[in-house]
Amino acid sequence: MFAEMMIPHHEQAVEMADLALAISQDSEVLSLATQIKSAQAPEIEEMKSWGSSHMGSHAGHMMDGMLSDEELEELSRASGPDFDRLFLEGMIKHHEGAIEMAEMILESNNAEAASLARNILETQKAEIETMKKLLAR
Repeated sequence: MFAEMMIPHHEQAVEMADLALAISQDSEVLSLATQIKSAQAPEIEEMKSWGSSHMGSHAGHMMDGMLSDEELEELSRASGPDFDRLFLEGMIKHHEGAIEMAEMILESNNAEAASLARNILETQKAEIETMKKLLAR
């Protein structure tokens, strides 16, 4: 169930990172987007290798931290500093949702799932701190 929820969650983060790579002009935002995509794309493949996912990408919109279709559309239309702010605010919210989901399975009997959860917590908490610093500047 964790993978079925986290796959579409991660897919949206990769979609958001792709938007940043296409739109942002800020080198630190571009670096962060590359980092997010590089971390989450392999995690998606790892979770898919655990078995079939029965959720479509739109089912993920019910989960904490997921951006609505309207928020994604607003992000895709933004540019310059407005884009960077929306991207960072949205990705912080998105990461906080992933952290909540990962915390639920830290004690899982499935060693792969528990290990991935620990990795998500460590990586995404650090990225949130980076994003907060970028927003503050």
